[in-house]
Amino acid sequence: MTIRTTLLAAATLLLGSGCSSLGYGDPDATETVTIEFGSTDLQTFASTMAESLLASPNLSFMDTSAKGDDKRVIAVQGGIANETREHINTAQILREMNETIVNSGRMRLVAGAENNGQDLIAERVRFDQDSGRVRADMAKEFGKQLGADVVIYGALSDIYKERGRSIESLGSKRKDLFYQFSMSAVNVETGEILWTKTTDIRKKETVSLFGRG
Repeated sequence: MTIRTTLLAAATLLLGSGCSSLGYGDPDATETVTIEFGSTDLQTFASTMAESLLASPNLSFMDTSAKGDDKRVIAVQGGIANETREHINTAQILREMNETIVNSGRMRLVAGAENNGQDLIAERVRFDQDSGRVRADMAKEFGKQLGADVVIYGALSDIYKERGRSIESLGSKRKDLFYQFSMSAVNVETGEILWTKTTDIRKKETVSLFGRG
């Protein structure tokens, strides 16, 4: 191998190694990698909804005789329908919301069907009752869960528009993505809507003549 060939090979390796990097980023930093749904959108929707829910005067308390002295509203998450064109795991939004709701201490949250919560509870109760491995005075029983006062549910939808490359746009492509997130809390017994909130996010992207997408 000649000296020239060796130098070219070394230069190629150096250039290749300089084209990539790896490191930790700030999880709370604004994400602008792509126009699609991202971590910033998830955090924004979850915090906006949770704060609005907890601030609602209709959900400050709910009085029923079975609740004793603790009159805080007992809620259950009913899920978020994904009506967008993307594959979005809406359960992540619920988990972010649940953390804020539970830690606030202003509302009680019971397990719903999301993430097989109720299935896991049922499996554990059956183990207590049928396995013979749990002390009889400590075995849990069916029929003692708290009843929810309200069900919280919602939907995430989007509107996507794209303008193709043209002479007027100097060969660039423009994308516009509008997300709308709506949630409601409904009285389980009466069906009355006690709280509802809609929040929007609009994202725009311009792709140059030589850009991808």
